[in-house]
Amino acid sequence: MKSVKQVVSRSRRKTAPQEKRKILINCDLGESFGAWKMGCDEDIMPHVDCANIACGFHAGDPSVMRKTLLLAKHHKVEIGAHVGYPDLQGFGRRSMQLRGQELIDCIHYQMGALDGIARSHGLRPTYFKPHGALYNDMVSDRMLTETVIKAASTWFRGADLVVMATANDKKTVQMGIEYGVTLRFEAFADRGYSSSGALIPRGEANAVLVTEAAVEQAIAIANGQLKSQSGKRLNILPDTVCVHGDTPNAVAMAAAIRQALV
Repeated sequence: MKSVKQVVSRSRRKTAPQEKRKILINCDLGESFGAWKMGCDEDIMPHVDCANIACGFHAGDPSVMRKTLLLAKHHKVEIGAHVGYPDLQGFGRRSMQLRGQELIDCIHYQMGALDGIARSHGLRPTYFKPHGALYNDMVSDRMLTETVIKAASTWFRGADLVVMATANDKKTVQMGIEYGVTLRFEAFADRGYSSSGALIPRGEANAVLVTEAAVEQAIAIANGQLKSQSGKRLNILPDTVCVHGDTPNAVAMAAAIRQALV
């Protein structure tokens, strides 16, 4: 069992006044499928620290996974499994009633697929991140969050879990401690926030930010000054900031955020 110090995320630990917190940039990649190409993985990879690679349930296929892994290896980018509901048609953005051991099995299946291909090329995924509807469902469903944390704890070797940073992370931190899972708390540079601290649903106004606004938001996140679209201060302190690979102008956005956070 890991110690309390190990499972509490980096941002929750005390930082000396002179020490600048490093915010890792992560990106959802490997989302092409067969002849269908999505995103600009080759161009965006040099600008990120962590690659969340789709594992075939919401996007991706074995060949795309291999190519994305090798691209990450070339640029020395950390790799993680991007796991979601089995929903290729809906890109994993539709909720499904998968719960309990059935969901754990689905998560392990996806992690195992990426891990197997990664091992063939001398690589190892070090974390996993829920995708789309699964990720969003966890925000309002504590039992679902616990199930996903349990999936991390029962994986055959250590894997950090990326979860959404909110103003009230204490219960999630406690679950991580109970299950011995290291949590990485995440905020989004390219998505608008509501006054409740939730992401504005896609399709609504201000849900997806343009490059300039995303850079400003990334800087605010790094400085603990994130605000909702209505101007309300959101009290979150994440470890990592996400740029979606399918966001318009994602490459320019990631490059600008990288420069801004140096």
